[in-house]
Amino acid sequence: MKSRRVFLLVLAGAAAIAGYWWYFLRPAPNAALVLQGNVEVRQVNLGFKVAGRIEKLDVDEGDVVRAGQTLASLEKVYFDDALAQSRAQRDQMAANYAKLKAGNRPEEIAEARALVAEREATLINARIILKRAQALLNTPAGSQKAVDDGQAAERQADAQLNSAREALRLQEAGFRKEDIDLGKAQLGEREAAVLVAERNLTDADLIAPSNGTVLSRVREVGAIVAAGETVYVVSLTTPVWVRAYVSEPDLGRIHPGMEVQVKTDTPGAKTYLGRIGFISTAAEFTPKTVETTELRTSLVYRLRIVVDDVTGYLRQGMPVTVTTEPPAKQGTPVASSK
Repeated sequence: MKSRRVFLLVLAGAAAIAGYWWYFLRPAPNAALVLQGNVEVRQVNLGFKVAGRIEKLDVDEGDVVRAGQTLASLEKVYFDDALAQSRAQRDQMAANYAKLKAGNRPEEIAEARALVAEREATLINARIILKRAQALLNTPAGSQKAVDDGQAAERQADAQLNSAREALRLQEAGFRKEDIDLGKAQLGEREAAVLVAERNLTDADLIAPSNGTVLSRVREVGAIVAAGETVYVVSLTTPVWVRAYVSEPDLGRIHPGMEVQVKTDTPGAKTYLGRIGFISTAAEFTPKTVETTELRTSLVYRLRIVVDDVTGYLRQGMPVTVTTEPPAKQGTPVASSK
């Protein structure tokens, strides 16, 4: 009996404490929402797109870099030579293509016509000799051999004339369309090779993709590096991303584009203004099966807050407190800012 009375007293006390929290301590529906989060670690491993020997390193660990800044360079003599070679081959193909399009020179056509005239004269002379041999065939001065030789000479002269005429037609017609297309394709190939060589020369400089701070310098001057091998590790600082989590009951109180305040644990530190840029579509820390209301409300959703930290004080991994404005002070939801 006594144990039952004690149990009832404990149960009544727990209910009283729960009621007190629910009535006095729980966040009001129209109160500001307070979330805990951390500045996301965002870093990138930077390396050259091409292989080569490092000629100079322009920044060191701890240096602040800006987007578009040159961080390191490779020896460029090999890239310069490859580019010069590609350009020379491109020029050679361009000259060949221009020759194919222009066709044969007038002088070459005139030479072919002169050869035709020469072969015509040779054929006329061969026919005259043949007629003379045929006329003398029945006389003591003639012979069958002379007639046979005259006929052979005539056939040879006629064949040579036909060959010269065909050569003249080819000279006047110019090059075949297939040859011109081949020359054009070869020129295009060489032009593409020049572009590749120019790009390789450009890629011999390592450029910062965005603002950040050099965390680590992995290689030294004189080292031979492969394409993609890490030379610097850079921490990206702009914009700053804060990762936080919101519980399932409070999910409806936030939206992408909503302005929030971000504060660090440092007393008197500046309060930063940020915007919710992303809210996860999937719950995390999800129980295997959601069978009760209590389990359902234990779900949380990840969100990203974008902060323009112009002071550079927010460091990666730093814990922060995110506070939303009460619903009465919030504006109309805007588009997501990712």
